[in-house]
Amino acid sequence: MKTEQGYSDFSLTLLRWYGENGRSLPWRETRDPYAIWLSEIILQQTRVQQGWAYWERFMHRWPTVELLASATEDEVLREWQGLGYYSRARNLHFAARQIVEMGGFPQTLEGIRRLKGVGDYTAAAIGSMAFDLPAAVVDGNVYRVLARHFAIATPINSTEGKKEFAALAQALLPQKQAAAYNQAIMDFGAIQCTPQSPRCLLCPLQESCSALREGRIDELPVKLKTVKVRERRLSYIYIRYKGQTAIRRRGKGDIWEGLWEPWSLPLSPSNWRGDGCALESPLQLEGDRGRPFRGRLGLVCKDFRHVLTHQVLLCDFYLWEPEERPALSEDYRWVDEAALDDYALPRMIELLLKKLPEKHVL
Repeated sequence: MKTEQGYSDFSLTLLRWYGENGRSLPWRETRDPYAIWLSEIILQQTRVQQGWAYWERFMHRWPTVELLASATEDEVLREWQGLGYYSRARNLHFAARQIVEMGGFPQTLEGIRRLKGVGDYTAAAIGSMAFDLPAAVVDGNVYRVLARHFAIATPINSTEGKKEFAALAQALLPQKQAAAYNQAIMDFGAIQCTPQSPRCLLCPLQESCSALREGRIDELPVKLKTVKVRERRLSYIYIRYKGQTAIRRRGKGDIWEGLWEPWSLPLSPSNWRGDGCALESPLQLEGDRGRPFRGRLGLVCKDFRHVLTHQVLLCDFYLWEPEERPALSEDYRWVDEAALDDYALPRMIELLLKKLPEKHVL
């Protein structure tokens, strides 16, 4: 059983290590809760190196929470494009309006937790760094450091594990140095005690690390396998007609909510006839009264693979250049091709669009 003094030694060692090795990040050089909150939301599911540029982009365009709250959701989604997990952007925008309605950023853990998209970890990070609240953070880095150092085999994604690690993290927290300690243990996990090839031989905690002593570094932390990754097929047709194309906003209840996509089909159009150069398409579009449209249709790429957290997408992508503008359903919007950059698109669609030819060569 570890003693309180042992925990104190652990914490002090991390603080000393952080003083010499901690990362210099711009949101650590301010006590502005808006800047800190923004960084924490961006860095959920995002590496620091990638998220840094987005943080700077948001801070430049919307330097205050009031300005962010006054933006449209489309504007926020467009700035977020490429980061993925777009619910974070929608939650960010919603929470900005919450903060404005409150009259300012909440300064208690309970108040911070009430913000859309903020959980225990994010509330602790914001609270400690902006307001010196004595709340310990527990993220993937913290789980790994604690599990290895104290040889804890309780699965980190179990109810029991979450409670055990949260209690331990809070017990280790130096009450008057919460911000520095939280940043120290997160940086330690990101730099020193990494998931693969941790720097054990140069670790200041090597003498007290139970996993190193027991040869269990690669076994810890333990995580239950609960998520099944499924494969999903998609088909998109990019319609090119007189410099315009048709896009629609994706609805709720699926991936990419609120983002824009080209004309989508539930299945690949395997029954289409022709060689892609002068093709008659038997498409039954809403509003065309069953009359086939003529034009060029060709396959841009087949089985394009795009990996999400819980899904692997396989997409067939076509270019259709009709002789007359097709009548699509009302949820589609005709826009200039040159204006597509003004719309927030899923990363997969961005990658597919880069494969389109400037002129028809199919």
